[in-house]
Amino acid sequence: MELAPRTFRVTRADLVRYAGASGDFNPIHWSDRFATKVGLPGVIAHGMFTMALVGRAVTDWAGSPDAVVDYGVRFTRPVVVPDDDQGTEIEVSAVVREVTEDGLTRLDVTATCLGEKVLSQARATIRTAR
Repeated sequence: MELAPRTFRVTRADLVRYAGASGDFNPIHWSDRFATKVGLPGVIAHGMFTMALVGRAVTDWAGSPDAVVDYGVRFTRPVVVPDDDQGTEIEVSAVVREVTEDGLTRLDVTATCLGEKVLSQARATIRTAR
């Protein structure tokens, strides 16, 4: 069973807000000059911001934040955010891997940007209503 996909737009303004909230002001998240100097294709989203957006989709599917029992990912590739008003999009989808007798649903989650997977081993366990 597949869950309804979610799409999140990410702009440079989002990165500025996240940097302020998280205290992560690494210039790879705001300076094209610095990001390309260290070998990146451009400014990239914070990995934890990407993970949080995917977590928002998991929470929506679960119906409540306290229904999320477990959630984890591995970072595969950066989300490059262009310096324009459009930004980029992260598309999140999931399939139900297992429903247990004790009311847990295990999800395999996929997050992509421009058709490329940005997370791997993304999995969540949610508590389902009985």
